[in-house]
Amino acid sequence: MFRIEAEVDKARRDLLRSRLRDTNTAASPVLSALRGTPGEREVPLHVWALDSAGDLAGGLVGHTWTTWLHITYLWVDARHRGTGLGSRLLAEAEHLARTGRGCTAARLETWDFQAPEFYRKQGYDVVCVIPDYPPGITEFTLTKQLG
Repeated sequence: MFRIEAEVDKARRDLLRSRLRDTNTAASPVLSALRGTPGEREVPLHVWALDSAGDLAGGLVGHTWTTWLHITYLWVDARHRGTGLGSRLLAEAEHLARTGRGCTAARLETWDFQAPEFYRKQGYDVVCVIPDYPPGITEFTLTKQLG
């Protein structure tokens, strides 16, 4: 017999994450080999573009984990779109991940109204399409080999 509860509980969340991590580590030689190494942790990677007044013109927020760069956010102010700033931010993040952190690949998620074509032009390939996530919008997952 079980009692089922539905509530936000940070202590249980942390316990669940720890137990899942232990289960995954036991099942995967790759994850097991990462345990206790620097590659085990996500390391933040941020790249910022400031205009001549020092205001934020654009930026990229992500992290590296193992040999992957994960791009979480990439944004360019509307006044600077079409100038190549987004491409420069992305290229700098890829360069830092590849040369400073040994990353061999990158991944990201974007919606159909955002930038899937921009990322394709930067060498990214669509590896997953989720229609209606959220309803009326399509989400894309894209990856790129960094070489």
